[in-house]
Amino acid sequence: MPETEDERRSIAHQQGVLPVSQTLLMSEQSKRWMKKYRTEVAASSSSLLSTFVAYPLDSVKTRMQVYKFKSFPDCVRHTYKTEGFYGFWRGVWSPLASITLVRTVSFSIYQKSKYTYDDWIHRATGSSPLVIANTKGALPTLSTITCFGAAGATAGAAITAIACPFELTKLSAQISVLMAEKSKSGSPDVDDRLQRSYSNLGTFRTAQNLVRHRGFKGLYSGFHLHLLRDTIGTGIYFITYESAKQLLANARGNSPTTPLAVVVAGGLCGLVSWACIYPIDSAKSIYQRNCLTSHKDRTHKPKIQFFNPRMYRGLGVSMSRSCVINAIFFSAFEFTKKRINRLEVDEQLLYSVSG
Repeated sequence: MPETEDERRSIAHQQGVLPVSQTLLMSEQSKRWMKKYRTEVAASSSSLLSTFVAYPLDSVKTRMQVYKFKSFPDCVRHTYKTEGFYGFWRGVWSPLASITLVRTVSFSIYQKSKYTYDDWIHRATGSSPLVIANTKGALPTLSTITCFGAAGATAGAAITAIACPFELTKLSAQISVLMAEKSKSGSPDVDDRLQRSYSNLGTFRTAQNLVRHRGFKGLYSGFHLHLLRDTIGTGIYFITYESAKQLLANARGNSPTTPLAVVVAGGLCGLVSWACIYPIDSAKSIYQRNCLTSHKDRTHKPKIQFFNPRMYRGLGVSMSRSCVINAIFFSAFEFTKKRINRLEVDEQLLYSVSG
């Protein structure tokens, strides 16, 4: 059988015929690093793409949650009229960095937690949820749902400490123009000078303003609601994604990571999770808005009301956004992981150089 180019280079190097170029060595080291951290690489690159594409829908969703608009088109028209095309991407740079970081950490924690819970369940019951999930023809069971849900909830709870300050500064950027417009609301709880002070500030200056008015804890305003939302929401998110992939694969007799299964499961997990936790997210957004417009001793704390129509304003936009962002994210995520898995690393060459 003819030797491959990589085999010839490796043999030649061992014989001292061909010196290893720095470029080739760095290429092999990069491929090995990417294979080792394929989950993190795939999650970060996919997050950048999906977040940027779907950000305008997130921006409109936030505006509709915290201020009253007649409809989605009314909010879009008002935003374009008062802020221009840029208004839909106002504050995008902070979430591009923070959401990428959060998703990367979240998926890393989820992957590790998934195997940990699988091991615990296997010891307790004698069956492995991950083996069941990857068995052709098998349906989701209580053990698979428990494994994926617990791993997702663990990841969601863990990332809240990172995500909360970034999400608060993102919300401030998204509604800063609206806060300036509503500065003469007449409400006794609202401080007009305070809410105008957040107008057109960048991420760092917004954070400084929060610390100045509320102390360091101000960066974590709404943390309890954020923690509740992400713990429950991320658990539901991964249960739906993994179970939907499994069901779709069984229905078509294909691998769970086929493009169609990934797109549908990705879109579905966003729809289901947001439908379940949206009132919690609305309460969080309203409370954080109140923290930006009133002093800490007069900040109104909204209740989580699952059957109050007001708490569902912007739900359609949010579900559409989540469907789009997760379909793009998981498609790019699975595609990137597959490409990285196919990379061939010349371990012999790397070993001979390091040795």
